[in-house]
Amino acid sequence: MNQTLVIERNEMKTEYSLSRTRNIGLIAHIDAGKTTTTERILYYTGKIYRLGDVDEGTTAMDWMEQEKERGITITSAATTCFWKDYRLNLIDTPGHIDFTAEVERSLRVLDGAIGIFCAVGGVQAQSETVWFQARRYDVPRIAYINKMDRIGADFFGTIEMMRSRLLANPLILQIPIGSEKNFLGIVDLVEERAIIYKQDDMMHFETSPIPFDLEMKAKEYRQKLIEQLAERDANLMQRYLDNRRISPEMLKKAIRKETLKGKILPVFCGSSLKNKGIQLLLDGVCDFLPSPLEKPSIQGINPVTNLKEERKTSDEEKFAGLIFKTLNQPCIGKLAYIRTYSGSLKSSSYIYNGNKRETERVLRLLRVHANKFEDLKEIHAGEIAAIIGLKFTTTGDTLCSEDFPILLERIHFPIPVVSVAIEPKTKSDQEKIGFSLAKLAEEDPTFKVKVDRETGQTIISTMGELHLEVLIDRLVREFKVEARIGKPEVAYRETSTRTATGEAKFIKQTGGKGQYGHVQLEIEPVKLTDIADPQWKENLEFENKMRGDAIPHQFISAIRKGTAKAMECGELGGFPVLSLKVSLLGGSSHPVDSSELAFEIAAAMAFKDAYRKSKPIILEPIMKIEIITPEEFMGEVIGDLNSRRGRIEKTEIRGRNIAVGGFAPLAPLFGYATALRSITQGRASYSMEPSRYEMVPKSVREKLIVK
Repeated sequence: MNQTLVIERNEMKTEYSLSRTRNIGLIAHIDAGKTTTTERILYYTGKIYRLGDVDEGTTAMDWMEQEKERGITITSAATTCFWKDYRLNLIDTPGHIDFTAEVERSLRVLDGAIGIFCAVGGVQAQSETVWFQARRYDVPRIAYINKMDRIGADFFGTIEMMRSRLLANPLILQIPIGSEKNFLGIVDLVEERAIIYKQDDMMHFETSPIPFDLEMKAKEYRQKLIEQLAERDANLMQRYLDNRRISPEMLKKAIRKETLKGKILPVFCGSSLKNKGIQLLLDGVCDFLPSPLEKPSIQGINPVTNLKEERKTSDEEKFAGLIFKTLNQPCIGKLAYIRTYSGSLKSSSYIYNGNKRETERVLRLLRVHANKFEDLKEIHAGEIAAIIGLKFTTTGDTLCSEDFPILLERIHFPIPVVSVAIEPKTKSDQEKIGFSLAKLAEEDPTFKVKVDRETGQTIISTMGELHLEVLIDRLVREFKVEARIGKPEVAYRETSTRTATGEAKFIKQTGGKGQYGHVQLEIEPVKLTDIADPQWKENLEFENKMRGDAIPHQFISAIRKGTAKAMECGELGGFPVLSLKVSLLGGSSHPVDSSELAFEIAAAMAFKDAYRKSKPIILEPIMKIEIITPEEFMGEVIGDLNSRRGRIEKTEIRGRNIAVGGFAPLAPLFGYATALRSITQGRASYSMEPSRYEMVPKSVREKLIVK
């Protein structure tokens, strides 16, 4: 039977019930095919009329010039499209680790996700990272094994990697008909049918009985599918034991239930580039991923009472929404992306920023399609949209009703690990560079700007060399600022290795009122945490253990502030100090001369006194690295990695290549891409991501201190 795919050009529809809304994202390793898959989704849902190509820089979602030139996704792009009678709010996220902040903030506001895996590469390094990011936010997922037409495609091998590397429970809903150049279609195990795609025909596919040579295999995997579900569903178990027929509708209901719990991972397959499998994937999104109504009520803190509150996903509730991204558009100005959790918001109205305690004017509300926009009169609970006109709002802020305020949990981002000095080339550039860097830092929470107090240099910190390269390119193109960039430097840190106490008095007598502050502090090291985990914030753990009121309560915040400032510059190499708990033990005050400034200075002096006694060490960022190389170059690759102080953890066969995984310090990895191309004749690839901090070797420590 021939079936024609009907493409409805229905993007003008505006009213959809929340139960038929899906807020989803595409997450994957770089080059797994996220943007190509998104492009096909937009075509089949009628959002676009012509397919773009990643290599040619013509896709709808990769709209930045830097994305078009490099053929990669740099910033998460949002759009809204419609499939059958469902509304899909879709976010295409980057796959490169340097832009992990884009994945982090997207997953914070999404209800579900499609994990895309390359059938050749399987579960790659960044696949693991984004997977566990999604798990941390409790985002239900389905999996799509892409590139089944590629040489070396291994559907069942990828399934096994999901079990071993992602600790997932994959539920196979489809099996491929052929692979590589013989990939012809898909066996749908739920509906017990075969989908055969015609060569170079996007509009038609053939629905037929399962091919004879796959009947036994399909029967075997459908049996496994039913058994997996029956273990968790009493009704299915009873029908299975009674040998009664289990209909596709019963299976879909059970799959949806367990997917929303996160207990199973429905697996689809296809080839996005060859337009195979996208329609069934869209059906899977609608059938198995949650609507906003199926997510728990959002939890927050009332800033007035400091008590926990919640908001249900309903227009009848008071308004609450989270700003998860800001963007500066040349012709529009500041654009703030919002996920609304409750209530509704009208254009040309006012809204309260609970974090900044400011009332903001909402000039316009927009539905977003990458870098194109459509005006909206109102947004409702469960929607993703953009706002123009917000002056004070930044990423992570909560917009709410001023009469019923609430603060939602902010988004936590990993810390940058690469730093460089930057200076303007001309005097005119000098006037613009500060403003331009501030705008970029406002958009990107993993881009940090500071001024070195000793040298006066402006230091910028990023997540990696590619991140740095893109930001500098944006400075030139968007802000018309030319700058000189220093050599990339590693973001070293310092910490203590033992508990120590310090005490300091700051006394200054003048002709009038003097200054007096006396502080006693204790510092103790705490466990070094995974630096790739955004739940870890590089901040100070401070506790007031003082008994009595020797220091008035109003000076405690000044003591904390002085301690935090002192931690910005350590005693060994001048690097920031981290992973410390600081306790206030005691001190004294003067009824007339004591001030916040005096206690701030005294606290900084006391901290440095304790820090010198605590046997401080220098720490360096350690990167998790994975190299995919042909077998004949494995010896050279391992030897080169060992020379860079790398540690090999595992090697495994990955199709026709070998995957080498391990850890190495960041400093020796600068310029690694060029070295790897040289020793493998350009045939190897690698990916790396921040893992943790470790103490530097003695020889490196001495060089850093001298420097």
